[in-house]
Amino acid sequence: MDPRLTDLPSHELVERLASREPVPGGGSAAAIAASLGAALVGMVVELTIGRPEAAAHDELLADVRTSASRLRAELLELAETDAAAYEAVVTARRMPRGSDDEIEARRTAMNDATREATRIPLVTATDAAAILELAERVAPIGNRNAISDVGVGALLAAAASRGAGLNVRINVPYLAAGDPLAAAATAELDGILATVDARERRIAAIVAERMG
Repeated sequence: MDPRLTDLPSHELVERLASREPVPGGGSAAAIAASLGAALVGMVVELTIGRPEAAAHDELLADVRTSASRLRAELLELAETDAAAYEAVVTARRMPRGSDDEIEARRTAMNDATREATRIPLVTATDAAAILELAERVAPIGNRNAISDVGVGALLAAAASRGAGLNVRINVPYLAAGDPLAAAATAELDGILATVDARERRIAAIVAERMG
């Protein structure tokens, strides 16, 4: 059995992504980027909690710490499930089509796999957007010496949300005709990315001001 993506050394993971194999791909890369964003937000919280000037924000910081840790773990798991979902699509495409029964079995497998390959990056986009919300809460009060790390975390999360969104959009046209996920995923993604755009601008302004 191949090792989990998230158990690979970083250089080996990068080499896997750079290979001609279609799995892992952009969906897993987006999830990993978002997990790095969550890690950076969590780091800034750790560098802020306990400082006298942040004493009034202990409850907020503790909440962000918990949420960032949860999202970081979820996103690492999403990197694995995204790879598995696309592997299922590849496998379904290779199924035989020599008889009516085989054609129907392949069609069913393709529909199921494509649905999952659409759903999972939508979850990634949602989680990545949630990291931006955490970054916006931390940016005004985080340790000023680490404020650039909030900015980097936000950039990674924003890129991850948009990147996962591309994986949603590329799969939507291949959903079965009439599948309600097509319209629902598109509408949800549009809302997520509009929020990401606005929040990223606000965070950038806060970070720039505090870097002074």
